[in-house]
Amino acid sequence: MKQNLFTVLVIACCLSFISCQNATPEKYFDVAVLNSNMHFGFADDGLLRQLEQPSVKLDVNTQQTVPMKRQEVLDQKIEFTEDVIKKLKDLKETPETKDILQPSLALNEFVLKVYKNDYTKLAGLYDASAPKEQIEKLGQAIHDQYFAQYESLYNELISSGKLYADKHSIKVKWGVYGK
Repeated sequence: MKQNLFTVLVIACCLSFISCQNATPEKYFDVAVLNSNMHFGFADDGLLRQLEQPSVKLDVNTQQTVPMKRQEVLDQKIEFTEDVIKKLKDLKETPETKDILQPSLALNEFVLKVYKNDYTKLAGLYDASAPKEQIEKLGQAIHDQYFAQYESLYNELISSGKLYADKHSIKVKWGVYGK
């Protein structure tokens, strides 16, 4: 009797573990496609506006709201992107999911590299109150150097994401970029 109970428990645990490893199509879509919305404005005016007019945070000492440092804004984007990359790598790639996982990983790794290098320099200029011309020059250089590749990677992901969503009956309202 003990042997049968032990066997049943082992099988139940294995099935539970296996079922936890099988992500739903919605989970794949959310991680691979929807998370790309967080990069809206990358290498374009949207992210520059976020850096020009950063969010505010509550200063715990004074209980007053204060603008975030631009590096803090960027650090949040870097942390989010690193988290997405980890989640993407944790998802099992199948022939069916490969067309959204690979472009999503390529997009996020590309964005992360630019965040950590060029955007970190730009945030430093903002935080150091550098001359406006210097900030604008670097902002334009980022746009000129990276926007076309970003847009290409993004469009590839969205195209694959639309096909994946249609195939799995995932209801999505596509915005401006996902026309």
